[in-house]
Formats: sequence, C-alpha cells, structure tokens
Amino acid sequence: MHTPTLRPVSKLPDVGTNIFTVIGQLTYQHQAINLSQGAPNFPCDPKLVELTAEAMRAGHNQYAPMAGVLSLREALAHKVETLYGHTYHSGDEVTITASASEGLYASISALVHAGDEVIYFEPSFDSYAPIVRLQGAKPVPLKLTQPDFRIDWDELRDTINPKTRMIIINTPHNPSSQILDAADLDRLAELTRDTDIIVLSDEVYEHIVFDGNKHHGVASHPELAQRSIMVSSFGKSFHVTGWRIGYCLAPAALTEEIRKVHQFMMFSADTPMQHALATYMQDPSTYLGLSDLYQQKRDLLVSLLQDSPFELLPCAGSFFLLAKFGHFSSLSDSDFVQRMIRDYRVSAIPLSAFYTDGTDNRIVRFSFSKDEATLRAAAEALCSMKG
Repeated sequence: MHTPTLRPVSKLPDVGTNIFTVIGQLTYQHQAINLSQGAPNFPCDPKLVELTAEAMRAGHNQYAPMAGVLSLREALAHKVETLYGHTYHSGDEVTITASASEGLYASISALVHAGDEVIYFEPSFDSYAPIVRLQGAKPVPLKLTQPDFRIDWDELRDTINPKTRMIIINTPHNPSSQILDAADLDRLAELTRDTDIIVLSDEVYEHIVFDGNKHHGVASHPELAQRSIMVSSFGKSFHVTGWRIGYCLAPAALTEEIRKVHQFMMFSADTPMQHALATYMQDPSTYLGLSDLYQQKRDLLVSLLQDSPFELLPCAGSFFLLAKFGHFSSLSDSDFVQRMIRDYRVSAIPLSAFYTDGTDNRIVRFSFSKDEATLRAAAEALCSMKG
C-alpha cells in the first residue's frame, strides 16, 4: 500500500538548525575548547544543589502553582524593590517561567497580534524575530551603531508607527556586551509616552555589569515600569543554565495575559528548584557577587589575548567578549570561526549569526564564562593564530 508523503507547511521555512547547535557540533567533532556557548563550565554552589535535594526529600516533587512558588515570587519582588526601587506584587505581577526563553515567548505570544510590528535591535539574540513571526506579526530590526553598539534613538523615533506594538531591548546586551544607561531609558520613555507600545526587556545578565556601573533596567525607571515586562534568568545568575528557570515581572494587566499563555505552554516550572532558589536568594551575596566574579574572568581573558592578533572591543557587561579579526584575515566570520575550530581547536560564534541579513563586520564572540584553565588554554591557542 502506497503511503503519500506528508508535506507540512512550515511557519518558519527559512529557519534551520541555529548557529549554536552548528558550532556546538563542530566543537565536539574537533574536540575544540568551547568559548562559543554562553554557559559556565564550572560548577554551581554545592549549597544550591543540596537545597534542591532537600526540597525533593521534603516532597516538593509535584506541580508547583502555575504562577510559581509563592516564596520565590516574594523573594524576587523583595530583590527588585531593594535593587531597582519598583514594587511588584508577588501575587499578580511576578511569574516564574520555565526559562527566560519561555518568558520571552509567552510575553510576545500573549501581547503581539497578527499585523503588529515589533522593533528590536541587531545584533540580537536569535529567538526574538522567529517568535514575532510565529504570531503573524512583523519583526522590524534596527541596527545598533558601529563600533559602539548603541541604539540610534532618532532612527527608533522615525521607525515607530501606529502598527508598533512592542519594542524589545536587551541589557546587558548579548552579543555586544554593552549596557543601557539612565539617559537611554529616559529616551525610550519619551518615545513610548502616550502610546500603547509595550517594552519587553531581556535582562538575563542583570547581575553581570562591570567597572562599578549600575544595571539600568525597566524596573529602575518608574515610567517605563508601567508599560514594561522584565524577563530574567536564574540559570545565568547561579550557573545553572540547564535548570531552565526564569521569571517575568510586569504590571498586573500584562501579567494576566502572559500567564494565559504560560499555563498552556508549561503550566509551571520545576518545583524543587523553585523551593531551593527561594531559600538560596535569602543571602543577597549569591547574586551581588556576580559582577566581581565575571569581571575577573573578563580581565583575565583580555590580558591573555594582548599578544593575540585580535582587536578586542570594550565589554561592559554579560559574559561575552567581541574580537575583530578583519585586519589580519579576509575570511568571512563564519569561515573564520570554522577555521579557528579546525586548525586551532577553539570555538566562537560569528557575529553575522546575530543579524537577519547576515551583516559581517568580521567580528567573533567569545564567552569567558569558563574556568581559568580553559581560558588560559584557549588564549594560548588564539595567540598563535596567523592571518
């Protein structure tokens, strides 16, 4: 009996395996040192593991409340009020999600409708545009200025129109590692004032800001907080990216809609981890020390690469370092990374992967969320590179 071939109609026909998977496979194939993945290769605090085990032994192994374990939501509301000055009510303005990625998806899916436009800034994390497209909406990428990776506020002003439903920002920024300042938030507030535009703020690196600077997120701006969703990640903050726990903070009216989507995507995030994180966060040093930890790693890698052929770009936050190579190689950034993996056994991500049009400024992104031995071994190999 002949069975006809099923031909599904793709909603994302031009989307294939993402760059992180491709580079990950090449890294494994060539046994390269992995500076491509934004995930620590060192262990989390053993206390956090023990707290999770204690939660499991205490019987916290069934579904958590849809919005998240209350003690964790209360801990988050307290943290944000203490650090940023805005009060979120744990009952109806704080939601625990199964990763920051789920928080981003639930927020866009809940609040963006077919025919809407969503403005975001490139280079950007690669999930924003596909999520927008899946809603039948139009992603509108604006390029950050070069070489400083700043938002062109005049261009944003000229791009906003009656179809603009959402603006996505990301600070500290992946992949450029730049941060927004108070003046940036003021400009964003000015441009969205008296509109129905929602601001979706990806702040997963909120606790990784360098050189004594403060994190300026939407919760630190009273006007923006009233129209914004803040999405962040326990995985990035506590070196447990595999746990897939994040959160959304937003005014009650926005949270109500986000939860409608969240309950059908995941219903609730992992229960024992939530209990453990609620206890762990009672000590603020668990997250307030992150900037120092990662600044030491940034400074180490920068110092180790001083004799390399790369031109290193400033790094103000996150755990990524950008490096230019166009002055010593004419290869495209994708070909350059493949050569680096194959010939020097170090992996990175080509910056063109963060642009929908493949803009290639011959820049690669290294992650320094690695232990010292890994950074030293990688730097030794990179310093031996030739044109």
